[in-house]
Amino acid sequence: MHLDIDFTRSQFPAFSESSLQGQAFFENAGGSYTCRQVIDRLTRFYRERKVQPYYDFEASRLGGEEMDEARRRLSEILGVDNDEVSFGPSTTQNTYVLAQAFGQMLDAGDAIIVTNQDHEANSGPWRRLADRGIEIREWTLDPDTGHLPMEGLKNLLDEKVKLVCFPHCSNVVAEINPVAEICALAKAAGAYTCVDGVSYAPHGMPNVGKLGADIYLFSSYKTYGPHQGVMVLRCGAGEALPNQGHFFNADALYKRMTPAGPDHAQVAACAGMADYMEALYAHHGGAGGASGADKGVFVHDLMRGHEKKLLQPVLDYLSDKNSVRLIGPRIAEARAPTVALVATEPAQALVEKLAAKGIMAGNGDFYGVRCLKAQGVDTDHGALRVSFVHYTSEEEVAKLMEALDEVL
Repeated sequence: MHLDIDFTRSQFPAFSESSLQGQAFFENAGGSYTCRQVIDRLTRFYRERKVQPYYDFEASRLGGEEMDEARRRLSEILGVDNDEVSFGPSTTQNTYVLAQAFGQMLDAGDAIIVTNQDHEANSGPWRRLADRGIEIREWTLDPDTGHLPMEGLKNLLDEKVKLVCFPHCSNVVAEINPVAEICALAKAAGAYTCVDGVSYAPHGMPNVGKLGADIYLFSSYKTYGPHQGVMVLRCGAGEALPNQGHFFNADALYKRMTPAGPDHAQVAACAGMADYMEALYAHHGGAGGASGADKGVFVHDLMRGHEKKLLQPVLDYLSDKNSVRLIGPRIAEARAPTVALVATEPAQALVEKLAAKGIMAGNGDFYGVRCLKAQGVDTDHGALRVSFVHYTSEEEVAKLMEALDEVL
């Protein structure tokens, strides 16, 4: 099954905006375009439901029902129970709250494993727990390849380790880590797992239930939705952790790690992400009667298939450039289409030149300072990052490579 790119792009109003015509968007790792289903739901909520939800009058009742719908439909796609999905203002904030809970639960001398491949959001909050006497062990990447060797994790695991934190894929290296294998190893050692899925979920939401992660985090503004952090907290870990919400909400799993009130409109609008996935599923001939999880797998594979086809030529092109250091794997199957590279010229200058040619790309450290420094990259010089998703066209990729050929 091949992705119908014309249908796909028709679901995103950005592609019809005159102000964006002639520009190709290659900074999707920083945030995606929003699908029309989310925009429509958000607009309707602000126009018709912008009242306190869950009361008996109609606008309030409908608002609460839409918020519940978002959690229910996303939980089905993710292969977890309804109350195991919660929302927060961002993944960074969700991780911070989790770290406070683990800090209260763990004892001095207990250990947490973190990596230096992560975005700082899934590293810094855990590292700060060293101030409470918790031992922080670093699972280090290979400085030449950026790869996280499994042997490195095995050497760190023992009975003192209570939590293993790692990315599904790094927003710099982009290699897809073997989440199920890592989670199984951690579980066998008696440790919980916290997986940062922010850089993976835009390329197809995973079945978290099958991955075996205790905690899985991603950002809906990178999965074609509003600016929310989505957190899957499986019941075993969620019930073991100290409640961080209001005391009277302690019995509701999806409220235990959300000390602040939710953004009602944005939570409700997250159901639009499920609408969009349903539209892709139906348009591409998905069978009727399928479960939400099965539809999620179908759409995941549809997205990944298109992305891999577009990604391999980019990797081949950059691999042949002697003046460029390509970070991460050179095989599309092994990585997400987030491509960081280091060239002779500073990254900011390259981004400026690409912008003049209609290419919207990113530069800097991407909150992966530890990751870049571990690979010997000068963060002042910076990396150039070109990242795309399934709505990117072959024509845009051709335009990208033509522009890169002129500026590198």
